[in-house]
Parts: sequence; structure tokens; C-alpha cells
Amino acid sequence: MSNQLLSGKSAVVTGGARRIGRGIALALAEAGADVALTYLKSRDDAARTAAEIEALGCRALAVECDVRSEASVREAIASVTGKFGRLDVLVNNAAVFETAPLDRMTLGQWDAVFETNARGPFLVAREALAFLRAAEGRIVNIGSLGGIHAWAGHGHYCASKAALHMLTQAMAKAFAPEVSVNCVAPGWVELEERPGEEAARFAVKTPMGRNGTAEDVAQAVMFFAAGPRFVTGQVLVVDGGLGIC
Repeated sequence: MSNQLLSGKSAVVTGGARRIGRGIALALAEAGADVALTYLKSRDDAARTAAEIEALGCRALAVECDVRSEASVREAIASVTGKFGRLDVLVNNAAVFETAPLDRMTLGQWDAVFETNARGPFLVAREALAFLRAAEGRIVNIGSLGGIHAWAGHGHYCASKAALHMLTQAMAKAFAPEVSVNCVAPGWVELEERPGEEAARFAVKTPMGRNGTAEDVAQAVMFFAAGPRFVTGQVLVVDGGLGIC
């Protein structure tokens, strides 16, 4: 795709300070978009990512935001639209991942995952909707292969991502025709903090012979952010074929 497909447009990436969110934020900036990223605890990482965006010649904004909080989300979207004057792309990336045995899981653990992974995207999309409609914009939710294939040690995470996949389709119907809404569902993605042995085990199982990267996910997001507006309500799995094994 052309590097300037999003020139003159602006985007928000929740949880955009590091990891996959950082990769998505930089890809949007490389396409010419001004990018705001939200963070909760990663203030220093957010500042570094914002500086990288500005080095690409785009405006950047790092905004502290708790996506679980209606008030915090409202303030964040107001800050973004106040600075950029418009909003064209929303990427709901902020999420939590936890390993926990389902038969011993507490209600607090269950609720904490759903508050971020399912309620968060709903709150951010609802608050941003008027601006996205005005711009005929896009929403891209970041789901998971775990929302399609059950993982016994991550029952609450899998259920929350399955909910996000269904929410994507509900949003696509509710927000049409002005806003297209889609979802990218990554499989195993290489992260620095993940054990090498575990990563190697997944790579061997994956038909493409390797694990995914943040760039792989970002490229899929770019298809929905800058591709045909007629594509909506879709969940695109980015897993190197892991899910068919």
C-alpha cells in the first residue's frame, strides 16, 4: 500500500505505547496519519512511541486513559479530537491477558478481563462514534485466535475475545453505513517477555514456520484502516495457519 494512504487523517490506538499497539501506531503514522495513543501505566513507553511518530513527520499525542472508565474515555477522546480536529480511525487494542484455571478462577479475575477486553472497546467506540461518522471512518478491534479456539488455561480471556468478535459484528450493523467495523484476531505473537521455549513450540506447530510479529498484525490493521470501506463486520485471523492445525 502507498505510504500516504492516510495523509490528512487521524487515528487513535488504545494501548498503543508498546508491543502490538506500538507497531500499529507506527504503521498508521507511516501511512501519513496523525496518531494518538492511550496508555494506562506505560507513560515512558508512550512518550517514546509518540516521539517515533513525530519523527515520521506526523503529529502525535499520548493520552493517559483507563478504558474501563466512562469518564476517562470521554476525556481522552475529547483531548484527541481537540488536538486533531477529527477522528478517522479507531483501533481498540488495549487488552489484558492472564493464565488462570477456570475451576478456581475468582469473580474478580473474570470481571477484570471483561472490563478491559470487552467493555473497553464498547466505551471507546461509543464515545468516538460521532467523530467517526462525520469522517466516514473505521473501527478496527483487536481480537484473538483465543476468541475462536478455546484455551483451557485462559477461559476468561477467550470468552472476552469471543465477545469482542461478536461486538464487532454488532457494531458493523449498528454503525453502518458511515463507519465500517472489523476485527483482527492474532494468533501467537512474538513478545520479548514470552519464554523462548514456549515461542519455539508454537512456531513448530504453525504452518508458516514461525510465530507472528507486531508488524504482521499492523499490516492486517492497515488493510481495514485504509482498504475498501465496503468491507465490514469481518474477523481476520492473523496466525500463520496455527488455527487450522
